[in-house]
Amino acid sequence: MILCGEMRLFQAIGGAIAAAFLVAGPALPAIDDGGRTTWPEGSAVVSYTGEHALERALARHPAAIVRRLPALRTVEVQPRGDVSRYAAELAAEPGILGVERAAPRRSLVEPALLTAPAGEPFQWQYAAVHADQVPAQVEQAAAKLTIAVIDTGADLTAPDLAAKSPLTHSVLARSADVTDRNGHGTFVAALAAGSGSNGEGVAGVGGNAQLLVVQAGGATGSFSDVEEATAIVYAVDHGARIINLSLGGPSTSTTERRAIDYAVGKGVLLVAAVGNSFASGNPVEYPAALLQPPGSRGVGGHGLAVGASTRFGTRAPFSSTGSHVSLAAPGESVFSAVSGSSPASRYPRVTVPGSAGGLYGYGSGTSFAAPQVAGAAALVWAANPQLNAEEVSSILEQTASGEGNWNAELGYGVLDVAAAVARAQDPAYVPTRSTGTAQQQASARIGLAAHVRHHAGSARIDVTARLRVAALPGAEGSRTVLLESFDGTHWTRSGTARTDASGRAAWSYSVKPGSYQLRVRSPGTDEVAAATSAAVKLTVR
Repeated sequence: MILCGEMRLFQAIGGAIAAAFLVAGPALPAIDDGGRTTWPEGSAVVSYTGEHALERALARHPAAIVRRLPALRTVEVQPRGDVSRYAAELAAEPGILGVERAAPRRSLVEPALLTAPAGEPFQWQYAAVHADQVPAQVEQAAAKLTIAVIDTGADLTAPDLAAKSPLTHSVLARSADVTDRNGHGTFVAALAAGSGSNGEGVAGVGGNAQLLVVQAGGATGSFSDVEEATAIVYAVDHGARIINLSLGGPSTSTTERRAIDYAVGKGVLLVAAVGNSFASGNPVEYPAALLQPPGSRGVGGHGLAVGASTRFGTRAPFSSTGSHVSLAAPGESVFSAVSGSSPASRYPRVTVPGSAGGLYGYGSGTSFAAPQVAGAAALVWAANPQLNAEEVSSILEQTASGEGNWNAELGYGVLDVAAAVARAQDPAYVPTRSTGTAQQQASARIGLAAHVRHHAGSARIDVTARLRVAALPGAEGSRTVLLESFDGTHWTRSGTARTDASGRAAWSYSVKPGSYQLRVRSPGTDEVAAATSAAVKLTVR
């Protein structure tokens, strides 16, 4: 299993951001502290039971009225002389509920959303998907939903993640320690559900959605389908309503399929990255292809397979394409939080003026598109809790930039969070999954022959595979096929080849004495289904 994201180094942005911030502080108590604390601007905020009570109190203790808030039965006054003493005396009057200092506040805009000197926000993708246009009450309502990020863990000291106090679990360590030494999981988690109200760093698309971090991959970023499946089951059993899977590989398994079915059966919405392999034969990758099956062309499915777009709304050059793509989200040079335990060479740091803490950087990959869709799903559900997972998927697809039209590059188009939320809130809208005629894949099969050849005291294994495609003449040529060997626990890739015009591919390896078990796989494409040969066992003496 590999992760569907890659970091790209960008020039650090210098200079100051033209914005002013007030220093935030805690709300201050109504009691007198003996004058040790200054009352801001010499004013006091008074709460009262009724207008007559206020009038009587102010007649005995005169002060200039700065601001009235009748609906809240509150008034701000500015007395002469010592404000602390005045507050203590006024608070003792009948009908006065309390006298408080005005609590300083600062704008809780996320520094990464501010405009950099070059004229573009650091976190440009947030506005690109119109997440900045979602009503505040919907963002707040998302607190009832949990997004699980199954990945390499997370840096829980990153301000935007720390503010969410996420639940954590490592299926590797079987503990709550999810230290992210790779960096991928931190970047993904902040995009999906990083706090948008802590005044630091970035804003995740998911508003106030809760975050569950399930670590399935370690420092190398690779892990198995079993670890992925274990993480999925854990997330489902611990309340996740949405699961993000920014990971993939060229094949699937019974274990992975059962885990996906388990989640779907529990009403969980799964979101997966389609992969970054467009320039490497554009193979179908899993688990994305389990959520939106190859050949479906956006019809049906049990989740969302997400591709990556650029800041211009076009497909990112690396993003895989095909009939299993559901929709897209920004995935080229997007901005997010960086793990302090990740190598700086892999996740370069960018200074964000206005942020007092945390590490940030740019990254590219479908890995970083998927969590934005996961966050959007939380907002759609928050806008209409009566929806089911299939209906949430439909709304996200039908409100994307394609306006209901599907294509193999971007699926139904680029995510539009505000439009999806508005659709979910529309009482006249009845969501359904897309209907139509799905494209059928041609079936394929692979024949495999292997034999041991001894010469001059050495041994070689020669392997020949032949791919056959039914009902699609000429489709056997120039197909990627994978030679795999079994190590007693996992099938691992030993070689890759392209078939010739007849569908033939061959490998030859020098080997040591021992027993070998081999097979050949074709990952499949939109037109041709995946296929795996029967396994062959060989003994070398």
